[in-house]
Amino acid sequence: MRSILILATLIGLAAGGSMAATLPVETYTLPNGLTVILHEDHSQPMVTINTWFAVGSKDEAPGRTGFAHLFEHLMFMGTERVPDNQFDMLMERGGGANNASTSNDRTNYYSWGPRSLLPTLLWLDADRLEGLSRAMTQEKLDLQRNVVRNERRQSYENQPYGAAELMVSDAMWPQGHPYHHPVIGSHEDLEAATVEDVKGFFDTYYVPGNASLVVAGDFDPAEARKLIASTFGAVPVRPLPEHRTAAPVTLEREVRRLATDRVRFPRLYLVWHSPAAYQDGDADMDVLSSVLAAGTTGRLVERLVMKEQLAQQVQVYQDSRELGSEFHIEATAAEGADLEHIKQVVLEEIARLQKEGPTDAELARVKAATESGYLRMKENLDRRADLLNAYRAAYGEANSFDRDLARRLAPTSESVQKWAREVLGEGRLDL
Repeated sequence: MRSILILATLIGLAAGGSMAATLPVETYTLPNGLTVILHEDHSQPMVTINTWFAVGSKDEAPGRTGFAHLFEHLMFMGTERVPDNQFDMLMERGGGANNASTSNDRTNYYSWGPRSLLPTLLWLDADRLEGLSRAMTQEKLDLQRNVVRNERRQSYENQPYGAAELMVSDAMWPQGHPYHHPVIGSHEDLEAATVEDVKGFFDTYYVPGNASLVVAGDFDPAEARKLIASTFGAVPVRPLPEHRTAAPVTLEREVRRLATDRVRFPRLYLVWHSPAAYQDGDADMDVLSSVLAAGTTGRLVERLVMKEQLAQQVQVYQDSRELGSEFHIEATAAEGADLEHIKQVVLEEIARLQKEGPTDAELARVKAATESGYLRMKENLDRRADLLNAYRAAYGEANSFDRDLARRLAPTSESVQKWAREVLGEGRLDL
């Protein structure tokens, strides 16, 4: 009875209910093309700024892979006005901190600290957007490309099972596709990079019109607008870049790969092409992943780990991307277990879902966990700022929290069954 009540409540919310009061969000565009998103939250005396640049590894030219991620490092190497390591020093002296991340589709930089630090945070980020290219040197490039190459070694080449991650993109996406190469890039391309190459990449993609800036937290909007106008507003207009696109990709048959590594237990990777981020079917594949592997009640966990003890770990997830996603099932075998037997069980459970769909109880459990996890995520100021940028990129409207939650809660047993049939066919990677 309890699960039925939960499901009824969630369906009602997905149909149009709001989880919370509307967030105060203001969006406007500077004359140079920069999109600005302001979000006030006076619950604590903190501010965060989050800048998204619409450039990821998919935008890299052949022979110059790894550039998007390389800039995650180069952006902290100093300008004429803020040389050497002064970017971090100035921020940390005021009680602030920063970080960055790169994906196939975007690069984002985020900083946070006490509310009194907002002028410094804005000035530092605007300064490097305006002047990083002029201050680029061979010494900076050499230092950071060595850092990135070591990161590739530590995270992939010398990491248990890391080599498999590099093989997935190569097998799933054809040569020339924007997703064919990994975000980290290759040693050869990083070594071949010149100062002029990286300056050209920066001047092409790090332009105001290709970025959106979120300021969130405890600040005065009128003061923030003045600060943004005098810092980011002073960055000159530059031409908008062209972004790489590609037609949807499918595998007509199973592609098999074998990798050997110094690991104790073998691991099976099954990967399918799946619906793009925020598109029809994306949320259904997220729900499907939870039905298969969430907690100890997911079907594959329950059967492979708990009952038959063929695997010690099962992970299932929808890796959502702009040009097309990947649906992953990864099972690490138990001592002495056979990967072909594990694969057979996985395919049996998939076939059962394709025939019957998830139960009402499974949907209620998954959606309750989805809702609570989403609301916890929304409570975090830094994560909220990042989502404002993500929604602006996906929907064209930053304040799309209710819209996204409704999307996540909308799948039905019939729709999940439909997408399981459509996506999880013979065309897959078996690694």
